[in-house]
Amino acid sequence: MKFLRDLLDRQAHHFEKGGRLERLYPLWEAQDTFLYTPGEVTREAPHVRDALDMKRLMVTVVIALGGCIAMALYNTGYQAHLAIAAGTAPLDTWQTGAMVAMGLSFDPADLWACLVHGALYFVPVLVVTFAVGGLWEVLFAMVRGHEINEGMLVTGMLFPLTLPATVPLWQVALGITFGIVVGKEIFGGTGMNVLNPALTGRAFLFFAYPAQLSGDAVWVAAQTGADGYSGATILARATESGLAGVTPGVEPWQAFIGLVPGSMGETSVLACLVGAAILVATGIGSWRIMVSVTVGTLLTALLLNTIGSVTNPFFEVTPLWHFLLGGWAFGTVYMATDPVSGPATLSGHYVYGFLIGFLVVLIRVVNPAYPEGMMLAILFMNLFAPLIDYAVVQSNVRRRSVRHAG
Repeated sequence: MKFLRDLLDRQAHHFEKGGRLERLYPLWEAQDTFLYTPGEVTREAPHVRDALDMKRLMVTVVIALGGCIAMALYNTGYQAHLAIAAGTAPLDTWQTGAMVAMGLSFDPADLWACLVHGALYFVPVLVVTFAVGGLWEVLFAMVRGHEINEGMLVTGMLFPLTLPATVPLWQVALGITFGIVVGKEIFGGTGMNVLNPALTGRAFLFFAYPAQLSGDAVWVAAQTGADGYSGATILARATESGLAGVTPGVEPWQAFIGLVPGSMGETSVLACLVGAAILVATGIGSWRIMVSVTVGTLLTALLLNTIGSVTNPFFEVTPLWHFLLGGWAFGTVYMATDPVSGPATLSGHYVYGFLIGFLVVLIRVVNPAYPEGMMLAILFMNLFAPLIDYAVVQSNVRRRSVRHAG
């Protein structure tokens, strides 16, 4: 590794200011930072020393996403195999052709086959996300003359996990473009964005192409062409059932583990809980926001259960199902806790999280045409995060003024 380090150091002057490849410095710095921890350190006061740099923070979040990624692979293949076994999906996609070429079965009980089949859907979406999103990051860095940061690493992992398995790849490219350019770069890049970039791209796709990403029909990864196999989401089934707190055909343990149709990486509450433990233990994810979202969801759902409705059966859906279904757990753990688009004050975390929990239930219940509400609740509260911080700071200023008056 010393040989590689010496080689990189000998070539560095070509990319530094005044070198013939100066315009490509962001690309040079990106690969150097990826391979090695930056060697520059502060030597004179005042400065703050901290072992956690941007790279370690982003890598830790990706590690915390490991369970969701594993479930994205397994459950996508599992749902496809269930559809094939039921005879509701034809075997003429390139993914099924690849499975046959590899000699793998379509048995839902075959763990390895489910993982491979799911990877055939997930990996292309992931590759397109990083290729297109990375291209925009490089272009903006070169135009602005600054370094490429690691923000795309997390955004590039989160975005594919929020998408259904059979989303067209051109839509993936369009969505990540919108999320990176409009959601982040026009505000100045990582650390300056008002909205969560991954959710911004997801919201754009949802409203621009509802046929592929609508809330009342999630595509199962066994379709072919535009007229493939689809089924109602679990949330939509709960809305239509009219049964108090019951989702037809799904047991709570299935929803908890993640063996239900939905966006590739959002179905498993168990995987999200493992990720939450990692984020809280490392101090990267705010437990205050997670707890507040939970409390807000619980109290709002109980309130609506008490009120009831003769025309809207979703008033009767219990807090347990709100916790288990849709993108609630994924949004609570990975999206709501985004340190950039959320509040900076600790007291603000409680208000921010509680209002997300309140809004997600309100959107799910009051608007039955859109039974999922986590994405909109978080984006809406992203806009109010600066106002929450301002109110908290002003409240602290007033209290100190009163305390020290006279």
